[in-house]
Amino acid sequence: MNIRAWWVIVVVLFVLIIALAWILFATPAPVQAPSISSQASSTPQTPATSTTPTPLHERVVVSSPVSGATVGHTLTMSGEAPGNWYFEASFPIKVTTPEGDTIGTGHADAQSDWMTTEQVPFTATIELNMAYSGPATVALLRDNPSGLPENDDSIEISIVVQ
Repeated sequence: MNIRAWWVIVVVLFVLIIALAWILFATPAPVQAPSISSQASSTPQTPATSTTPTPLHERVVVSSPVSGATVGHTLTMSGEAPGNWYFEASFPIKVTTPEGDTIGTGHADAQSDWMTTEQVPFTATIELNMAYSGPATVALLRDNPSGLPENDDSIEISIVVQ
């Protein structure tokens, strides 16, 4: 190839690079609409509502058993929890005595698509220690695969094992 052909190739590549750079960098950034500040408005403003989200444990609903119910050594549970209470369609459950001894563990399974922030029904069956009878606490634990303490959450209900 002669020198003239090389110059043509270099010029074409240079023009192509400039055109691509212009397409990538000359695109305008998205513009946000201006907000009305309370000082600029002459009309009275309504008080701002709280933007603090409702804690997830307040959205967990246990349909069965109800708090204070007497249950057998096979505990069957049902209810609803927000989708982000689950991980891989389940969350752990732990049953303890008033002294803190664990008498049963298991997990609740989502009964529909759990990848949502909406309420998702769950069911669980947990076998309890046959030697124990008396008051107990059922803890429904938010599944926290990250292990970060700020992602821990739980609710507890009291039952009586017969």
